[in-house]
Amino acid sequence: MADSLPTEFDVIIIGTGLPESILAAACSRSGQRVLHVDSKSYYGGNWASFNFSGLLSWLKEYQQNNDTGEENSAAWQDMIHNTEEAIPLQRKDETIQHIEVFCYASENMDENTEEVNSFQENLSSASNTLPEPLDSTCLSKAAHSSNLSSYEMPDKDDSKSKGETSAELTDAEETLEKEKNCGDKTCIETVSDEDKDENKPLVEDNTDLPKKSRIAYSQIVKEGRRFNIDLISKLLYSQGLLIDLLIKSNVSRYAEFKNVTRILSFREGKIEQVPCSRADVFNSKELTMIEKRMLMKFLTFCLDYEQHPDEYQAFVQSSFSEYLKTKKLTPNLQHYILHSISMTSESSCTTLDGLKATKKFLQCLGRFGNTPFLFPLYGQGEIPQCFCRMCAVFGGIYCLRHKIQCLVIDKESRRCNAVIDHLGQRISAKYFIVEDSYLSEETCSNIHYKHISRAVLITDQSVLKIDSDQQISILTVPPVEPATCAVRVTELCSSSMTCMKDTYLVHLTCSSSKTAKEDLEPVVKMLFTPYTEADTDEGELKKPRILWALYFNMRDSSGVSRTSYKGLPSNVYVCSGPDCALGNDHAVKQAETLFQEIFPGEEFCPPPPNPEDIIFDCEDKQPESSITNVNEPSEESQTLENPEEHLEN
Repeated sequence: MADSLPTEFDVIIIGTGLPESILAAACSRSGQRVLHVDSKSYYGGNWASFNFSGLLSWLKEYQQNNDTGEENSAAWQDMIHNTEEAIPLQRKDETIQHIEVFCYASENMDENTEEVNSFQENLSSASNTLPEPLDSTCLSKAAHSSNLSSYEMPDKDDSKSKGETSAELTDAEETLEKEKNCGDKTCIETVSDEDKDENKPLVEDNTDLPKKSRIAYSQIVKEGRRFNIDLISKLLYSQGLLIDLLIKSNVSRYAEFKNVTRILSFREGKIEQVPCSRADVFNSKELTMIEKRMLMKFLTFCLDYEQHPDEYQAFVQSSFSEYLKTKKLTPNLQHYILHSISMTSESSCTTLDGLKATKKFLQCLGRFGNTPFLFPLYGQGEIPQCFCRMCAVFGGIYCLRHKIQCLVIDKESRRCNAVIDHLGQRISAKYFIVEDSYLSEETCSNIHYKHISRAVLITDQSVLKIDSDQQISILTVPPVEPATCAVRVTELCSSSMTCMKDTYLVHLTCSSSKTAKEDLEPVVKMLFTPYTEADTDEGELKKPRILWALYFNMRDSSGVSRTSYKGLPSNVYVCSGPDCALGNDHAVKQAETLFQEIFPGEEFCPPPPNPEDIIFDCEDKQPESSITNVNEPSEESQTLENPEEHLEN
């Protein structure tokens, strides 16, 4: 039980986002006693992934906008000594704003979906609602039959199905055994013929158009477990810091990946596939022979641009788009390089930043496939859980739905000595790591946060249809109006284990200037059409139809420096939430930097030990150590030295 937690640790980490989870794994791996807690009922924070019903529950919690159970929390004021003071932590999660939900698919209500559809209607009228964290007491009653779990180990489905009971595991061996016995692929259901027959269109389509079964909202709810919807949309560069860390630490054995198959370009109202490899360039029908040679010459230069400073030195202060104009590239090539290869801003990106981004793109080509990017099967939310599993393997203790009320500060030394949880237990530690959203308004009063505009769409077809319907695509749409940002569009197919068959999951992301709907709706209208309008407007049938849409704004705390926080003790370190960038480099850099500040000289996330190198206290009798069992070499772990074979193309 939670009230039997040990009272002393080396490191207490609050929040289970990606940087916090990496730090938890690194600290536990280096021999530190780690307590990793989260007030939410799922792993990942704003990095999490949900199935469809889990996402609706997440939306409902923000809609209710409840406090986190002040009346149910034990009083902590009496536990503060005369020589101490307290820094209360935030009770409301204000990182998500302006939630708006739209359902375009026909309802087709039945007994199983009536309640969910009723909630869907309520959400549409509850936009612009500030969010709050989960009420630990309410969650324990509504979603769990047992009391608070003190020693919960990371479970793969925690963030995917919040209504299910979380597994309570007490050692690393049991955690790994569960991973082996519950492979994700075996849990995937198949659509029966009866389901397909139920959703045949009631009205005959035009004979000139391909016939396609209509998808009802009730079917989306019924197949909801097939969806894994990311709160933040990101991809992994195949030569990026996160892939290198996953392979180095052997954490990659806990996840599977799929290669992004297409990079698309949007120009003059038309979507085209961007050639990536040399063969693609010369096979492309969109480029003339002269353009192909010009493109190859420029990309060859970008691979070693540092060796030729004379080529760009005069344009260091210029934007990358202005520099491209001086290279005698056609407008078509300039558009490809700026928006589909370097994927940078037309106005704010400098020449050096553009050349660096282009070089990174080219260096990542060919490692795992024809594009530079990988996507984790079952969604981005898998990655934080992978590092949590590593932490648990080496003795880390996990508590979800466990709120920390305050930090206890020594007045004289100005160091944090302990935390007090919602049960009134005082837990001491040497170091404390806190995710930004847990800090109070007073602590963050000097900070002006940026925000990210996000949209999640469920559509019935791809933005660029080809023979194969199993494509993972990324598309950058240039700014629609002056002074606006480019919009990044990621389209996921059912083979990525993120959506049901015959649908696509589309993520749109950009830096916020207004609400998410105001920022992203112009791009949505250019690329898609609402499902309800498709029957009446035959001219729009070429566009994918939107079945369901979600818009929201997310806080971006990635640019906040430590000195911006008011009254932060010297041994309290802050991790930021997700940033707007495509990759995960910021989270990895932040985790490594903080780890080196806390434990200078320690290796960051080294590989797990070889079982043959483990020395037991009693040589004549070797106990069945959970760590030994965890790290026994298997076919999967042995392929990590050759990651190309381990990661699925």
